[in-house]
Amino acid sequence: MAEAVACPVPPEQRPLEEFEQLSRSWFFSWPAGEFPHLRRALLISWLMLLPLSTLVASGSWTLRNDPARLVAAGAVAALVLPLLLLMRQWLGWTYVMKRLLAETVDYEESGWYDGQIWEKPLSWRERDLLVARYEVRPILGRLSRAMALATGLILGGASLCQAL
Repeated sequence: MAEAVACPVPPEQRPLEEFEQLSRSWFFSWPAGEFPHLRRALLISWLMLLPLSTLVASGSWTLRNDPARLVAAGAVAALVLPLLLLMRQWLGWTYVMKRLLAETVDYEESGWYDGQIWEKPLSWRERDLLVARYEVRPILGRLSRAMALATGLILGGASLCQAL
């Protein structure tokens, strides 16, 4: 049985609660599940931006007369949105990871920027460490791989546009 600890940190500012909030969030839960769920969400965001980026690319006189390069340039430019979404998710999950791994919790008592620091008891640190290692670290790994893939596709697509 876990020991009862009087905690002055407001519940919504506790690292484990922040983890649970991200896990329940529509946006931040994409990488928390299976990789196909993340892939599907990123593919949809790419497809949504593809017509707009192709339309913007058609403003170029050189691309307007070269449909293959026009479509390739639009497809590469549309990859920026999925990459930005991945970066935002990575920042959110990294913030929670740092809070879970920290031995202290920084918090605001009244919301008036009166920052306080509370040292986590050993039982909280152990629990938070387990969550960080076995829940958050795999999520950050999936996000890192997805960002590397998106970056590789952007670089490869840019090289392809030059070669066409």
